Amino acid sequence: MPLLTVAAIYFIIWWTVLFIVLPLGYRSQQDDGAVTTGTVESAPTRFRGGRVVLLTTVISTLLYAGYHVASVYFGVGIADIPVIVPTFE
Repeated sequence: MPLLTVAAIYFIIWWTVLFIVLPLGYRSQQDDGAVTTGTVESAPTRFRGGRVVLLTTVISTLLYAGYHVASVYFGVGIADIPVIVPTFE
């Protein structure tokens, strides 16, 4: 598999997982009752960007490894996914 394809698939998986991981452990300033002047109440109390990026990278790497094993060793690919959209001919 070409390196650019690997990078593209990993990037798509990483970006999707980022939006799944981002709200985990989220506490707003309104939840804590300590709203800083000049910010909105829904702003996070403590943004843990490093934790989010690390967790996203670990989960994405595991998902990509599973995809790689399925595609290389078991021969499962995109073409094996059943088509659920009807064709109008």
